[in-house]
Amino acid sequence: MKLALRDYQQEDFEKLYEIDQACYESAVAYSRRELRNYLRFPGAECVVAVAENNMVGFCLTAREGARGHIVTIDVLEAFRRTGVGAALLEEVEHGLARNGVREVGLETATDNDTAIAFWKKHGYRTLGVWKGYYPGGRDAYAMSKALASAKQAKKGN
Repeated sequence: MKLALRDYQQEDFEKLYEIDQACYESAVAYSRRELRNYLRFPGAECVVAVAENNMVGFCLTAREGARGHIVTIDVLEAFRRTGVGAALLEEVEHGLARNGVREVGLETATDNDTAIAFWKKHGYRTLGVWKGYYPGGRDAYAMSKALASAKQAKKGN
């Protein structure tokens, strides 16, 4: 499978929304308004993954100073475990580091073993639990990862 990553463009919005709706149950998936608001956050960046001439996933981040946050990473089910999520994550982490982010955080449901394993595999550590974070009272792990600065990353290559 040939995968291409590129920056989000406004005309991608409806497809982003469709992907988010497909990836999460309705109580958790973002409304159009919420998704638009996240895309407009100061320091927001969104990378999309395209395979087989179709958008198959995206990752939306936000940053402020040295702190970054992964708002969501969505990959259509048929393309999971194919490297799409890892490629998106690597791309956004590099982008965050280039923009001075030294630590990135996220939340993931405590009952989502697949997501927890993904984040841990990519170096994220659990900081604690946010009780009742998700609709319906589901808890979330707050997770974090230190990023190498762009200078440090360059020296490592």
